[in-house]
Amino acid sequence: MDFVKAEYKHSDITGAVIGCAMKVHSKLGRGFPEYIYQRALAIELDKIQMPYKREHEWKVYYDGLIIGKRRVDFVIMDRVTVDLKAIANFDPSDYNQLLNYLESFNMEIGLLINFGKKSLEFKRFINND
Repeated sequence: MDFVKAEYKHSDITGAVIGCAMKVHSKLGRGFPEYIYQRALAIELDKIQMPYKREHEWKVYYDGLIIGKRRVDFVIMDRVTVDLKAIANFDPSDYNQLLNYLESFNMEIGLLINFGKKSLEFKRFINND
């Protein structure tokens, strides 16, 4: 399967990540906790030599002051945020969380990937701000 679409920004990165996630899902299936999929995806990303940061922690600012920290599952090549789930269905809070990551971390593209269904589910998000 080809997940690279020229009309999507950073499609080469998101396509490679989705391809790796498909390999993980095809080998493990559903039913594992999220951290298992995270570790397996890291192995697949290493195989294709895709630079990433795992469980990358970002500081959250309010009025110039640090008010907390948030951790995202992966930041790929400092361009794409990836949030993994192992749930029955996405809900609006999952979308809001990823959009919040994009805005808070000043990232443009995000992937939300769900290993909890029979078939891998993924959604691309764009921060237009």
